[in-house]
Amino acid sequence: MRTERKQEALYKPLAALMRPKSLDDFVGHAEVLGKGKPLRKAIEQGKVGSLILWGSPGVGKTTLAELIARNMDAAIERVSAVTAGVKDLRDVLSRAREWQKIKRSTVLIVDEIHRFNKSQQDVLLPAVEEGLVIMIGATTENPYFEVVSALISRAQVVRLEILQDKDIKKIISHALAGYPVLSIEKDSLNAIAQRSGGDARRALNILERIIAGKKKGKIALKDIQAAAHGSAMHYDKAGDVHYDTISAFIKSLRGSDADAALFYLFRMLASGEDPKFIVRRMLIFASEDIGNADPHALMLIAAASQALMWIGLPEAEFALAHAACYLAAAPKSNSVYKAMNAAKQDVETHGNDAPPGNVVNAPIEDLKQFGKGVGYKYPHDFPGHVVEQQYRPNSIQKNIYYEPGDEGFEKEVKRRIEAARKVIYGQ
Repeated sequence: MRTERKQEALYKPLAALMRPKSLDDFVGHAEVLGKGKPLRKAIEQGKVGSLILWGSPGVGKTTLAELIARNMDAAIERVSAVTAGVKDLRDVLSRAREWQKIKRSTVLIVDEIHRFNKSQQDVLLPAVEEGLVIMIGATTENPYFEVVSALISRAQVVRLEILQDKDIKKIISHALAGYPVLSIEKDSLNAIAQRSGGDARRALNILERIIAGKKKGKIALKDIQAAAHGSAMHYDKAGDVHYDTISAFIKSLRGSDADAALFYLFRMLASGEDPKFIVRRMLIFASEDIGNADPHALMLIAAASQALMWIGLPEAEFALAHAACYLAAAPKSNSVYKAMNAAKQDVETHGNDAPPGNVVNAPIEDLKQFGKGVGYKYPHDFPGHVVEQQYRPNSIQKNIYYEPGDEGFEKEVKRRIEAARKVIYGQ
């Protein structure tokens, strides 16, 4: 029996062996778990209510849930929202009632809580509401979008950010303390931290593969390169990272930071983002944030989209990078965007107001007796091809939507627009 236990421990993953046993051993997340923080105090006092722990893989969600439960001296139940059915949840609640009889709380740890369906929710909600169980859910998805609102309203959402490099290095150094025959160079320690992408589990898995092939000596960069397979980048095509990255990309373009824009562009491409999605956002940006300050911007992005369609990746990366750099460097104006919104507001209020008779359609002569088409002035018959004339309903005749800026080509557009308005309004 003892031999079996020894063998079991021998094959336990390093990431599991390194799970902290107390809050003092827990690395990172000082912003929510540091000394004196409200959550830390609540955990230490054993007075934690239901929580939803939200964060990327390997940031310590499950470990923290276990620490909280142990600190409360509570019975611990664990379920996965993917595999646990209604019967499983009813069994958990039945055991919780038995614990309640002897004045002991039950902590229910729910993995992938965003996957709860309505039936599971209907069983669990009353138990959480009455305090039969203290629920601690763990999710990699944004709970405000993915978790049912009834559960959100009954739990505190705790955001756990990815671990910093210093945290990962501390975890690795602590793990290596158990292997005195091995040492690690500073550059190698930095390399593991960088390749982990803020994921402690990934960092420990890399270290475990190195340990398996290196019994003693210094851990060098070549050892890490051999052990670290694939990309450590966290990315999802429909979740927070997806939206956060495209937001950062667009804001970098708007801020004229070409280098930042290129970084986010290639981060998305390396993560498998659909390049057509990126191009669509660039097309929107060309009109929304540049507009007539540089009319060529929209044409350039349209050309890049054609390049993508005809040659595909990876060769189309040149066209996408070309376009991104151009958008970042282009003069900026949101005048078209503001004009569009102002016009939309008037459409909501005055959308049914009839145009003046002089500019409406009069396909037959008899319609002129109703004022249709009467008095229309053909602009090409006048100097500069502009003439004093009313084009809009009386209700919005004095409303100005488009106010061109002074950046780039829009300065010339402004001159043209103002000159035309003086003639049209008879000023």
